[in-house]
Amino acid sequence: IAGFLHIVIYVGFVLINIEVLEILIDGVFGTHRFFAPFLGGLYDFLISFIEWLALAVFLVCVVFLIRRNILSIKRFHLAEMTKWPKADANIILVAEILLMGALLLMNASDQVLQARAAASAEVGGHLAHYITAGSFPVSQYLTGIFDGSSTDSLFMTERVFWWFHILGILAFLNYVPYSKHFHIFLAFPNTFYSRLQPKGRLDNMESVKKEVELMMDPNADPFAAPAPTDGDAVPPTFGVKDVTDLSWKNIMDAFSCTECGRCTASCPANITGKKLSPRKIMMDTRDRAEELGDHRVKNGAEATDGKTLLRDYISEEELWACTSCNACVDACPVLINPLDIILEMRRNLIMEESKSPESITVMFNNIENNGAPWAFSSADRDKWTTEA
Repeated sequence: IAGFLHIVIYVGFVLINIEVLEILIDGVFGTHRFFAPFLGGLYDFLISFIEWLALAVFLVCVVFLIRRNILSIKRFHLAEMTKWPKADANIILVAEILLMGALLLMNASDQVLQARAAASAEVGGHLAHYITAGSFPVSQYLTGIFDGSSTDSLFMTERVFWWFHILGILAFLNYVPYSKHFHIFLAFPNTFYSRLQPKGRLDNMESVKKEVELMMDPNADPFAAPAPTDGDAVPPTFGVKDVTDLSWKNIMDAFSCTECGRCTASCPANITGKKLSPRKIMMDTRDRAEELGDHRVKNGAEATDGKTLLRDYISEEELWACTSCNACVDACPVLINPLDIILEMRRNLIMEESKSPESITVMFNNIENNGAPWAFSSADRDKWTTEA
């Protein structure tokens, strides 16, 4: 249901931009209903369709406000949904309601002015601006609000709604990059560039993989590898400690997050009361990227602020609570992969700091010494078959 309602909002805003384009043209050239003479009967159909869409967007936004603020949907009220994330969602929904209301009221006042212009013999004045054009199946029921208004006041009212709609859209476009609603633009490319491999597949680090292959190949000559160059002298960083270690796709994932919480709602670790929230992982990554970006704009491209994504934003407890089940990846509507960031940060803890929970350290030691996770040698593995 939520997906269908999002489609209504998205399609509505895309197609309503046709009328917005006409509004801008009318504003620049002083025309009225610029497309009407060129489209003929098709124009009436378009305006009619846009009005139905505007009503649909209005109603859907009201439904979403009710879902977020009245219905007790747990994922909208978890710990990471602090004051700003909640306010951000409501700001956009209220803005969309106001924009759709302004559009319909503009059309309603426009209809009254069109009717007065058609019935008037006045050559100049405000009425000379209005031609008879458009079909208004929704806003026609709002015209009664303006029946008692004078032509001058009605003209000012129509202009106020006209300006409110245009300035509201322009303000919305400037607000979007600072909001979680940046996913309006990034969800499509993020989905296009999502991984095509099976979700359970884990990527090996190529440098480590080569070392393991050399150790496992009895015929390999470790000295046959080319000598390191000056560029190879600096040891590589294993895993991720800060956003600068992330891939461009990880960053796009973070800015594509809709904060819907479906990943966290499906996370078995979170369900059992653990601190991990995949949504928080993505929100923290985005917040850290913005913070470090702002710091480097002010202090230089290589400046550091003494903070890191690991620990300052995401704790070790969160990382080790993950079971790597991919439930969060499977649940995301825009194909974000929080697990990729979690695994890379774990790699950093283990390979850079040799730090892991005791249970995992014991397993590593057993694998190194016994070739298996269990605390007995390979020679004793079949003893259970001989026990009475």
